[in-house]
Amino acid sequence: MNLEQRLQRLEDQSALKHLVDTFSNLADDKNVAAQMLLFTEDATVTTYFGDTLFAQMTGREQIAQVFSGFLANFETVYHLNGQMTVNIDGDQATADHYCLVVLTAGQAQGQPVKTINGVIYKDQYVRRDGQWLIAQRLARFSWRDQSAFVEPK
Repeated sequence: MNLEQRLQRLEDQSALKHLVDTFSNLADDKNVAAQMLLFTEDATVTTYFGDTLFAQMTGREQIAQVFSGFLANFETVYHLNGQMTVNIDGDQATADHYCLVVLTAGQAQGQPVKTINGVIYKDQYVRRDGQWLIAQRLARFSWRDQSAFVEPK
């Protein structure tokens, strides 16, 4: 690889990380409409809780409906993205990345419930008009820990 190719690879890796982080920030804000602009129009998203299929979605409209319904269950949504390994091939890329997703909702014995989820995403991306977009996402909520949430005073 020459210097120009190496620089392009670094720029692409940075752009893909930015895409993933932007998706998470928008999820935390429950801004599903803005999230949809990060997907191709015909994107697919498949989500599992453990080995159980939660939802299989195709297209921005269906993805938005499922995301909005899911996020409506929670008062607070907080993503903490971790390691991300990316493979780039021209205008296509794949990545595996890990995320802790913290959700707070409802009341259990007078206190909100906090759920911490360990999530592994397997993504496929495409570059269209110079912008990386999510074309396919497999989200696997691998583990979950629930407890009462103590709010700061």
